[in-house]
Amino acid sequence: MNDKWKQAFGEIHAEEALKESTRRFLVQKTGNYRKYHGWGYKRLIPVVASMVILLAGWGGYQIYFKPISVISIDVNPSLELGVNRFDRVVSVRGFNEDGRRLADSVNVKHAEYTDALEQILSSESVRRCLGRDEVVTIDVVGDDERACGRMLSNIKHCTSGHRNTYCGSSNLEDVEAAHELGLSYGKYRAYLELRELDPDVAPEDVQGMTMREIRDLIERLSGNGSEEIPQDNSRGMHGGGHGGNGRGHGGGHHGGNGRW
Repeated sequence: MNDKWKQAFGEIHAEEALKESTRRFLVQKTGNYRKYHGWGYKRLIPVVASMVILLAGWGGYQIYFKPISVISIDVNPSLELGVNRFDRVVSVRGFNEDGRRLADSVNVKHAEYTDALEQILSSESVRRCLGRDEVVTIDVVGDDERACGRMLSNIKHCTSGHRNTYCGSSNLEDVEAAHELGLSYGKYRAYLELRELDPDVAPEDVQGMTMREIRDLIERLSGNGSEEIPQDNSRGMHGGGHGGNGRGHGGGHHGGNGRW
């Protein structure tokens, strides 16, 4: 046998001998794992339990703080409430300067949406607007039509003591389009209607206007003036209003001739 093959076989034997000596050392030191086998599993139980609790907690956190619907409230303050599946407000976002001030002045996080809405409608800034005969539009936006219908019904009941208040509903795709233009959903819907009559109007033009100003401008451009809006002029997922005629998604609510 030549020297190359001798050297190769020698390396194999040396490697096997090293493996065997290492195995004997580990058996000696660990008792072949007999002493620690059961103890290792017992140590894993609280670790696994902690991981399960952590994952469950994280999942609950994600569910709670994920809004599944949006309530858009527009007077001149424009803001939106993100509502989770438990009917709790988890986000408040103002879409203009007045809206941001209003969002900062109310403490509605984690409140039920009806309580949050009542607090906002009772706020000083909104009461001042209503005192000037301004219009409040409240839109429920979500993908679950049944849930939106329930929320819309509750909101109409909640706002029954507030005049010049109009309610409606739509889907979340419209909210995404509104946010791309920096508008709340209520202002976005008014903007689309105004743009049909005046293609030169820009989102920034309506951002600082009150809903009454936008409605009056739409009526002037459309030639309606102060004429009644036809009862069947409402559209959207939930038709029919109370006390007013809505033009937008869902019909007007309480007082005056609204176009939304």
